[in-house]
Amino acid sequence: MDKLNKKEYQKFSDKKSPKPKYLKNIVMAFLVGGIICAFGQVIINFLKSLGLDEKAVGAGTSIILVFLGAILTGLGVYDKIGKVGGAGAAIPITGFANAIVSPAMEYKREGFIFGVAAKMFTVAGPVLVYGIGSSVIVGLLSLLFRR
Repeated sequence: MDKLNKKEYQKFSDKKSPKPKYLKNIVMAFLVGGIICAFGQVIINFLKSLGLDEKAVGAGTSIILVFLGAILTGLGVYDKIGKVGGAGAAIPITGFANAIVSPAMEYKREGFIFGVAAKMFTVAGPVLVYGIGSSVIVGLLSLLFRR
C-alpha cells in the first residue's frame, strides 16, 4: 500500500472537502438575525402601546424572546432555524434560550425533574455564576475608582 506524506495528504484532503459557501452563510445569518430582531422590535412596539415604561418594555421583551426561544427549541423548530441562519440564530437572546434548553432536551427520557431540569441548570449554572461574579467585580471596581 502506498503511503502519503503530509503534503500529499493535505492536497488530497483539500480536494475532497466540501467548500464552504461563505457569501450564502453571511447573507442567511444576516437575514435570520434580522428577522429575529425585527420580531423583537414588534414586541417592543406592542408593549409600548400598552403604556409600559422603558424598563418594563425591555424586561418584557427579553422575557418573551427567551420564552419563545425555549418553546421553539422544545418543539424542534429552533434547530431548523439554526441550520438555516447559523450565527444569525445563535447571537440574539433567543440563541441563549436555545443554548440552555437544547442540552436539557437530550435528557427528557430521564424525566422532567432528574432529566430536563437537572441538565438545564448544568448549562445555566456557569452562565449565572460568571455573569453575577463579573458584575460584582465591575461594580466594586466602579465603586473604588469613582472616589
